[in-house]
Parts: sequence; C-alpha cells; structure tokens
Amino acid sequence: MNRFLSLVFLALTASVSAGDLQLTLPPVVYATPDVPMSIYHDNIVLTEKPEDYRFEFACKLGTNEPRRWTITPTDRDVGDHPLAITVKDASGKVLEQGKTTLRISPRKSASTKSLRLIIIGDSLTNATVYPNEIARLLATPGNPKFTLLGTHKPAGAQPGVAHEGYGGWAWTTFLTKFTPEAPGVTAGPLARKATSPFIFPAADGKTGVFDLNRYFKEHCDNQPPDVVTFLLGINDCFGADPTKPDATINSVLDNADKLLAAFHKAAPKAILAVGLTTPPNARQEGFTANYKDKYPRWGWKRIQHRIVQLMLKRLSNREKDGIHLVPTELNLDPVDGYPNNNGVHPNPVGYAQIGASFYSWMKSKL
Repeated sequence: MNRFLSLVFLALTASVSAGDLQLTLPPVVYATPDVPMSIYHDNIVLTEKPEDYRFEFACKLGTNEPRRWTITPTDRDVGDHPLAITVKDASGKVLEQGKTTLRISPRKSASTKSLRLIIIGDSLTNATVYPNEIARLLATPGNPKFTLLGTHKPAGAQPGVAHEGYGGWAWTTFLTKFTPEAPGVTAGPLARKATSPFIFPAADGKTGVFDLNRYFKEHCDNQPPDVVTFLLGINDCFGADPTKPDATINSVLDNADKLLAAFHKAAPKAILAVGLTTPPNARQEGFTANYKDKYPRWGWKRIQHRIVQLMLKRLSNREKDGIHLVPTELNLDPVDGYPNNNGVHPNPVGYAQIGASFYSWMKSKL
C-alpha cells in the first residue's frame, strides 16, 4: 500500500451499552449453504487484546469458538435468524451487547437472468484471489450464468476473471487519475495503471473526462452491469491520525459518494455493493515487516474500526441510491487469514473469506 478508527451507532448496531470496546456490527450477516461464514471476535471490537474478554453469541445456529463464532449452513437453515452478542470482562461483567440478523440464502438462486459483475478495488483486488473465489462460487450449481467485466486481467486471473483492481488506489483515484499517453505509447497495462479505466482522453489529448457510459460501451458490450462491488478504504486512510481520524475518513467517504452516485446515474438499475474495510493482521510483526515502526498495527486497527463505523453511519439505508453494504470485515481471520509478514494483505485463506462474503451477499440479492 502506498499511504496509509468513540461512538457506537445504536440505530445500526442495536448496541445497548456503549463502552470503550465499541462493539460494532452491521445490520445483516449473510451466509449460504455449504459456504463457511464466521464473525471473528477481534473484528467487532476495539481492543489490542480480544483474548482478555468473553464473547457470548445467542443464536440457534452456529458455534462459538475461542476466536470466532462460525457456521457452515445447510439447506434447512435458510431464512433469517436473530443473533445477539454479549461481551464480558474476565469476571463475567457485561461490558457491551449488540444484535444483528443472520440471513441464510437458498443454494439455488431464484433469478434465471444472467449476472454481469464489475469488481472494483485496490491491491487486495489486484491480487485477484478473491475475484477468482467469487467466480468459483458463482460457477457452482444453482447460480445464473455470469460474466465478470473489466479491463484488468492479471497473470493470476482464472479464465473468465477480470476486474478493476489496482495496487495503491483509493476512491478518488477512480474519479481523477489521468495521465496523457506519451508519444508512441499505446494503451495497455502501463497506461491502465496511470489512468482510471473510467477516464478517457478529451479532444485535446491532455485532459481526461470521466465517462462511465463510454466505459460500458467499450468494455461491457454497451450494457451496464447488474452488480458492482467496491472494496476500498485502506490507501485512503492509512495515514490518518488514529486519535482523530474522522475528518480524513469523512473526506474519503465524500469521494465514495461521488463515485457511487456516478455509477447510480449511469447504471440506475445496478446494485452497488460496498465492502466494509477489512481488518488488519492480528500480529504486530506483519506491520513491522512492512512499515518498521512508522505504522503500528494498533494505529491502523483504530482507524479501520472507525472507518467501518462511519461507513455504517453514512452508507446504511441507501438502497434508493443503489447502495448496499457487505460485511467483508467480519469473516476475515486476522490470524490464519494473514501471512506473518504483511499487515493488510491477506493470504489465500483470507482472500477466499472475502470472496465468500461477497458471494453470500450476492446470493441474498439474486
């Protein structure tokens, strides 16, 4: 990454006790038969030592383990299930409580239409592991015929997998990044990294014009997508002050609103799925390997937790604008989903968990 979260929003998390742990939950957790789904304790509270607390989950489904609550649903589990969480200290004193809904969608989609999907993101998307996993899951029985749209097909992309994910990019990059082509240089991977795929040269060749309709025409067979996923926020906010990040985060969410509004205008029937910014590696050594002592893990954990809170505040209940939230921050294992030597980039296990979160959300919408 190039650059790099005390309030609990009661209406959003149904929290009944606001405290220092800032228990933060999305309104809905999505799951699908035979696809494992988890809520990792460390990902829902703000603490350096989640092991010092007791997490109790009240739900007729699933199992609470030492570091997570987890479920691999079956077909008979389909439906909505209340899920309540209580956090206690070592003595058993209740510190915070919250509620969400576990929504398990049918294995077979009710939709017989085709699905056209654009995946947008930063280096987590550029790695292409979770787009590959989304494609693998969509290829299982019970799903509609799908097409992954995009101009970027890295070496690791499986057949049919494309996206718009680039290392170091932020919400604003997709809105503004433009570099005029040097004489004799044709469009290609180098030009793509220097210019947003949604920006095209103006008549003078020196300035860029943001034009989603042209993008759809030239790269999507002149048809808008059905679903667009976004997973951004790390590069935007990594350098924020952990003690007062709100100004930075709100500015970033202003840019998110602009990009989302542009997509809603150009593709008013498309569903815009915004992934909640993913949590960090639980190990400080991952941050030491990447950033030495400049960006400690606890600093980014505070910023990331606050990003999720403000995303919930600003982007929830925006379905009329085509905006839906995907709880990608819950199902990423902060220990086994990361290598020892990276602070924010998961290993294949963690990337697959991100893909499963997007897929299970999509199953609820198909």
